[in-house]
Amino acid sequence: MDRSKLYRRFRTLLIANRGEIACRVIRTARAMGLRTVAVYSEADRDAMHVALADEAVLLGPARARDSYLNVERLIEAARKTGAEAVHPGYGFLSENAEFARACFDAGLVFVGPTAGMMTAMGSKSGSKELMEKAGVPLVPGYHGEAQDETTLAKAADKIGFPILVKASAGGGGRGMRIVRSAAELGPAIVSAKREALAAFGDDRMLIEKYVDNPRHIEVQVIGDSHGNLLSLFERECTLQRRHQKVIEEAPSPTLNAAQRETVCAAARKAAGAVNYVGAGTIEFVSDGKDVFFIEMNTRLQVEHPVTELISGIDLVEWQLRVAFGEALPLKQDEIRLNGHAVEARVYAENPTKNFMPSVGRISTWRLPAEAGGLRIDAGYREGDSVSPYYDAMLAKMIAWAPTRDVAIERLNRGLEESDVRGIVTNIPFLSALMTHPKVRTNAIDTGFIERELAVLTQAAPAPGELELCAAVAAILGDEQKAAHVQAGSPWQTFGWQPVGRRQRSFVFRVGHGPEQKITLNYGSGPATLVIGDRELAFTTAAKEGGFDLTLDGVKSAVAAVIDGHELYLRTRNGRFDLHWVDPFGGESEEQAGEDKIAAPLPGTVVAVLAEEGARLEKGAPILTLEVMKMEQTLRAPFAGVLQSIKCRVGDIVQEGVELAVVEPSGE
Repeated sequence: MDRSKLYRRFRTLLIANRGEIACRVIRTARAMGLRTVAVYSEADRDAMHVALADEAVLLGPARARDSYLNVERLIEAARKTGAEAVHPGYGFLSENAEFARACFDAGLVFVGPTAGMMTAMGSKSGSKELMEKAGVPLVPGYHGEAQDETTLAKAADKIGFPILVKASAGGGGRGMRIVRSAAELGPAIVSAKREALAAFGDDRMLIEKYVDNPRHIEVQVIGDSHGNLLSLFERECTLQRRHQKVIEEAPSPTLNAAQRETVCAAARKAAGAVNYVGAGTIEFVSDGKDVFFIEMNTRLQVEHPVTELISGIDLVEWQLRVAFGEALPLKQDEIRLNGHAVEARVYAENPTKNFMPSVGRISTWRLPAEAGGLRIDAGYREGDSVSPYYDAMLAKMIAWAPTRDVAIERLNRGLEESDVRGIVTNIPFLSALMTHPKVRTNAIDTGFIERELAVLTQAAPAPGELELCAAVAAILGDEQKAAHVQAGSPWQTFGWQPVGRRQRSFVFRVGHGPEQKITLNYGSGPATLVIGDRELAFTTAAKEGGFDLTLDGVKSAVAAVIDGHELYLRTRNGRFDLHWVDPFGGESEEQAGEDKIAAPLPGTVVAVLAEEGARLEKGAPILTLEVMKMEQTLRAPFAGVLQSIKCRVGDIVQEGVELAVVEPSGE
């Protein structure tokens, strides 16, 4: 193959992706003087990556298969804009050999490995065969071509339960199931195949021994077209949920220097088996004693920033220089490890409701400044809409420090200072995770989050004196802004009156909990707040995103967001959602109870798991939806008879639509 067609200098780069990775690539490309082209679907017309790029091309409808996964439209977008190269980002077509080949055939530089390298290493089963020949240690498993249920069942029985069924072409936990008995195997394979086909267009499976109490360690590698291949240290990605990474850090706190060199050497050996060119990741699983190869990701990883922060290397810049045909600028012994970095993935999801994705408009987006070792890679802004059609990741927050403990503290401080409203996010969950004692001491494995879920998602504490006073202060401040009170006017003092004293009562509630009353006394003299038999003097000073509240001589910072009668507050005691009870009545309660089997979000019905007329136990599966690239199973809310199913496999259903009816058993 003519290398001048594979690697050559270019001036215009098309980014075949969306969200934070598209924004990330655009920033480095523009810093290198390149012209950038974004692509977008109809759902992403106003997206951040579209605004950042020099040009943008509409690909098609919201569904990924009609837009971001449509190879012909991507190639045509490059042709229309004069793009000479394509960066695939991660996810979507980033590990699709046919896309890499199509780019080459169209005369485009593909910023990544060749289609041949991708085929050899991008397939989990194919890469295992290569590693076996290269002498890289493997987890016991089956990665053959035969995919019939009998063959897979025999392989599972030979390996011994528990096993892991996983998509050969997959990643990010898609198409992956832990199976602990033979009885679970058939349904797990069917579900995993269906999810893999939807996410990657390929439903081939492999089976491997599930390592109990495993740790996930991966090594960043990058190679150039001149035969140079480097490893840039390792990352620990053990904190996962449903095989989806949540927290990543570099270097691994589990390995000592000797172990680090051993695993990095194994990674270079693995990538060297295909003379790898481009950025990639060699992934390993450890049982605490040995380290086994599990797969290679032939692309940039979501968690690449932690490697960048400890190495001082911009991996996207190096990717682009490799695509230019340049040699890597450093040798292996010139790469230095500096400090520690930790990354948290911020998702639009509700941890208290089984991490259900959250969609809607972002009404408030307040993240701390990128300073003091804090870095934020975001793909959204205030006013943007989160769509149900794509992955729910909003941003990544990364912290660097000389030591692991300080990096964790910096990351947690950044999370605590973040306020995103309009949608539900996992920010409080991430903060709870980073402050967990076992995370601090690295006493974890990949099942840690599931075991500690009740602790990590426990309800916020009840609002106390500080929060109730802050709620009143927030309402008064909001009312003053709405009234456009002139600066310096005595009316700026809450309800100032020429003579006498006045009272105003406020009643708040958290969820369906008890009401809590607080009274404002104002007029002549200082304003005070009364809670029970305590009267508290207070003053406020507005600042960006909230105000300082001085209560009985103690000043506290308060972040506040008000949406009608709903208040969000962040104080030193945590985050609080309060409802301001309408003083004039008119309160209405949501009538739809949890017994309604309805679509939680827009999605596609992919399986019906029960028949009409069947008697169901509470929690029995009824049907499965594909929502935001993940499967969600809807279950019977109580014991009863399945009276009717109001949908069919393949139906696209909207949020809130009733899908099935269960008649209670009456017991």
